Amino acid sequence: MLIVIVIGGVLGYLIGDFLGMLIGAGLGYWLVRRLRRSILGRLVQTQRQFLDSTFAVMGCLCKADGQVTRDELEMSMRLWERLRLNAQQRERAKAAFNRGKAPEFDLDAELATLRQVARGQHALLQMFLQVQLSAITADGKVHPAEQEMFLRVARGLGCSEAEIQQIEAMLRGGGAQAPGATSGLSLEDAYRVLGVDEDASDTEVKRAYRRLMSQNHPDKLAGKGLPESMREMAEERTREIGNAFELIKKTREQQAA
Repeated sequence: MLIVIVIGGVLGYLIGDFLGMLIGAGLGYWLVRRLRRSILGRLVQTQRQFLDSTFAVMGCLCKADGQVTRDELEMSMRLWERLRLNAQQRERAKAAFNRGKAPEFDLDAELATLRQVARGQHALLQMFLQVQLSAITADGKVHPAEQEMFLRVARGLGCSEAEIQQIEAMLRGGGAQAPGATSGLSLEDAYRVLGVDEDASDTEVKRAYRRLMSQNHPDKLAGKGLPESMREMAEERTREIGNAFELIKKTREQQAA
């Protein structure tokens, strides 16, 4: 902010001496405030759309097999608690969920809107998909119609098959809560989480790990539009990436010994 004001002042001084400097600095200050409001406004819009689409698509997915089960309803309400939504936000979430259940809901249009506000940020869209997959697996089984629609959602958001497998692997290994705790995560899934083949070199594995940790850092996701209420879920995602890396590293060290 300061550098823009200084530049404006210097340019103003070169054009119109002291008075020009004041005018230039003032214009620089006005421009910075305008840009800041624009950026913050766009970020708020992205966060609001992300939450609305989360619950709308969730309602659509849960209804894909013809009915919304009690477990699926309870999962959506647990998500309200986990995201610490206030009363107004809960009403919006409920309305969005019901909108997604409606026969006339346009899933493709909803996904197109989400893609537009997410501006191609794959880590952000993968967080979205992870929430959706946890919803349709809440009752312990996934109906073929739900699975088919989930794949439609993932492809509609531009995700590759490898990215879909990564999300599924993270959910299967979701029992690990602390760095280095790998219970619940198989070695095969660990490779899927990092998106590398089992014959990848140590350097390739480490490079994939660092890239994913950078892309999924909670602060970076927040700056791209992830609602602050989803920070805890983003932190869990980075722990899962870390757990996958530690499992692969430990296994390779044991094999080399």
